[in-house]
This record gives sequence, C-alpha cells and structure tokens, in this order.
Amino acid sequence: MQNEKLHVVMIPWLAFGHMIPFLELAKCLAKRGHRVSFISTPRNIERLPPIPPNLSNLIDLVPLVPPPVKGLPENAQATPDIEIDQMHLLKKLQDGLEGPICTFLRNQGPTPDWIIYDIGVYWGPRVARSFGLPCAFFGLYSAATMSFIGPPSVLLANAEKPHNMTSPEQLMVAPPWITIPTKVACRYHEAVKIVSLSYQDPTQVNAEYRIGTTIQGCTLVALRTSIDYEPDWLHQLSQLYQKPILPLGFLSPSVPASLHEEENGKGNSILEEIKWLDTQKHASTVYVAFGSEFRLSQEQVTELAFGLDLSQLPFLWAYRGDPAFLPIGFQERTKGRGIVRFGWAPQPTFLAHPSIGAFLTHVGWGSTVEGLSFGKPLVMLPMIADQGLNTRVMEEKKVGLEVCRNERDGSFTRDAVSKALRVVMVDKEGECIRKNAKEMQNIFGDKGRHDQYIDEFVQYLIKHRGEGKTPKSVD
Repeated sequence: MQNEKLHVVMIPWLAFGHMIPFLELAKCLAKRGHRVSFISTPRNIERLPPIPPNLSNLIDLVPLVPPPVKGLPENAQATPDIEIDQMHLLKKLQDGLEGPICTFLRNQGPTPDWIIYDIGVYWGPRVARSFGLPCAFFGLYSAATMSFIGPPSVLLANAEKPHNMTSPEQLMVAPPWITIPTKVACRYHEAVKIVSLSYQDPTQVNAEYRIGTTIQGCTLVALRTSIDYEPDWLHQLSQLYQKPILPLGFLSPSVPASLHEEENGKGNSILEEIKWLDTQKHASTVYVAFGSEFRLSQEQVTELAFGLDLSQLPFLWAYRGDPAFLPIGFQERTKGRGIVRFGWAPQPTFLAHPSIGAFLTHVGWGSTVEGLSFGKPLVMLPMIADQGLNTRVMEEKKVGLEVCRNERDGSFTRDAVSKALRVVMVDKEGECIRKNAKEMQNIFGDKGRHDQYIDEFVQYLIKHRGEGKTPKSVD
C-alpha cells in the first residue's frame, strides 16, 4: 500500500503567481510517478506553460467552467485580466468552481487520494469532507507572513464581527500572538490598502473567514519555504496552528536549457535581450519587474523611469503596463543603456544571467524567492498584500534595501529610486547587502535540499492517504 502511486487534485488561486508554483509542485509529484489533476478555468489552462513531454501523461490540466459573475469583464479569469478593485469579483468566480469540482470528483474512479488547495479556497475542506478525502493547504507565503496573519481561531472570531473591521493601525505593529522579537509590520499606506481590499464587498465571504476556514479545515499545511531560511517562524507557526506544517522548499522554476525551449513556452523571442545582456559587465545591470497582479499608476511609472535614468545604471525592465505611461523620450534617452521589454518576460532566465547585479522588485514572495535563488540583492518597492511584510523581513536579513517613500500615501520620488539602486548596486554602503544576498543563494538555490522536502511531503501524503472523514452526501 505504501508504494502505490497517488492521485492528487490541485486547486490554485486564479493568479499566475499562484498557478505557476502549484504547477511546479505538480511536476515534482509527477517526476516521482504520481498523478495530478490540476484544476482552473479554461482561459487560465490555455495560458499555462507547456507540460514537459515526459510528464504529460501524469499531469491532467482540467479546465472547468464556473457560472458567470456579474460585473466581471468578459474572459477575465485571472488577476492580470482585472483591475485591483475587481478582486472580489474574481474571488466569486473561483467560488463558482466548487460545483464543477464536485462533479469532476464524482466522475473519478477511483476517487483521488488528496486535495491540495490555495489560500482563500475556503470551500476546499468542505469538498474534501464530502468525498472522504484528506486535504492540504499549500500556502505560497513565508511562515513569517502566515504568522502575522494569525491563527484560525482569531481569524474566525474576527469574521463573526463584520462591523468590527481591522484598522490600519492594528496592522502597523506585530500582533499579540507573535512571540519572536521582530519589527515585521505594515506601514500605514500598506495597511490602508490591505484593509480596503479585505472589505471590498460586504455581501461576500470576508477575508478572515476565507483564510481562517482554509487553515482550520485542512489536514496538513505545506509552505513554500525552508527550515534553513526561517526556523523560528516555522516554529512560531506550528504553535499557532497546532497541526502538521511541512516546508516544501522554494519550488523555483528551472531555467530552460536553451532559448529555443524558452520561446516554445510563450512564442515571443528573448534573443534581443539575452544578446544585450551578454554585452554588459558582470553584475552591472538592474532587472526591474513588478509581477502580474499590480498595475503601476502613471505617477509611479514616471518616477521609476526617471529614477532608472538618474541612476546611470544599465537596466532591463520587464514592463507589463500601459506603454503610454512611460515618459516621452525615455526609451530614446536610455537607448543602449537600458531595455524596456513589454508584456511577458521569463523572469528566472533573466535573473540567472551573470550581468544582472540587482533586482528592483515589488517583493512578492514568488519574485523574492526567484531573486534570492540566484543570489541577487533586492531593491524593494512593495505595493500590495504581503509585499510590505516580506520587505521588512528582507531588511532584517540585510539582503535588500527599501526605496524611501511617503509613510502616509506610499508615494516615492525618482531621487529615492536612484539612491536605493546605487546603494545596492555600487556604493560601499551596500557591500553587506550584496554579500548577504549571495550567501542566501546557498539556501534558496539548494536543489538537493528542496528535493528532500518534496520526498518528505510525498511520504506524508502516502502515509496519511484515506484519512478523510466519512463521506457526506454531495447532492
């Protein structure tokens, strides 16, 4: 029985920063001979990178159609398709997958062994119980962030008091359940955004209930982190959750062996950028990217552009915003010293290039993982969600420097961008940051250790398969 292969169902959040790590975990399981049913909406499935041919018989990409959501733009099925103030509608779309997933599970024979779901999929435990399956919450956040969010008992207690909303000031200090000495907390402008997004639609399931139920209802918590990176925070989290917590390593996407393989994934060439990077000096160039979930404002793009110009450093900017937001003449003025790549960019491939010396980033956990996997120091400009908390932790670990900004409204200047870039890239003041980031590569880039984490995870899944509760009616 212990040697039998598993069938695992995966349900990631509708964001590519979540779907891609879930897909990496699926590949890790498939490499060990286990079958994965990876569920999302049709348009998201179409936009995923291709499955390696040697694993395609074990990874089933399952497109399921949820009921339409009023107010959601046509064909909007992931975070890049919407404005940030439409996030509550995307959550409603994902909630609509519960019924189709139940139908999918009914038609499986034999029944899968585990359900692995993402944060906010609060109905995941309910579905698992209905089919007598154990379930795991796979959190794509650090243990520090999850500790800050709090134990499910606190979250669910808050959810029962909908009129007693969390205030920004409450998020600006470490919460009372944190026992580790730390300065990790939100700045005022970050806290305001978090509170605003958490209470977008009072008619919907609130954030505390979503997250609290997601954690409380699972059999196992798996996190994209490692004991070597944050042992104290993992211990803190195990005390808060009182249930098994397994680190899975960092699941960094591997860099394709050739440009041809990279281009087969998306169909748009990176040859120009790679040739240009090849002409730059070692560790001389800044890579700039802000993920797929947040769209920079006109003012933010302007200050960033002028900050890059003022720094006089070579740069490669993976820009996903409106081309009209770039200052007039910016590309011509920086031609030869910088490249703006529009649309999709293969971030790991660019970060792995030896001419990249630093990463100007929004400090999303996925991007942070990728930057440190290649030993790149961070120039940090957090925008939403957990990014501010990640920034505080990275500053505590001295692997990055935050761009100075207005505490109240979060605005920043071109001078602040330029100064932070030069400190991290070239100034003597940034030597320790560069050194620490390079050393951190030994933890984030340790593929052998990460394989051990996955092996331990698989052994847990095999040992505890079939431990779900007695099935209930799903009619």
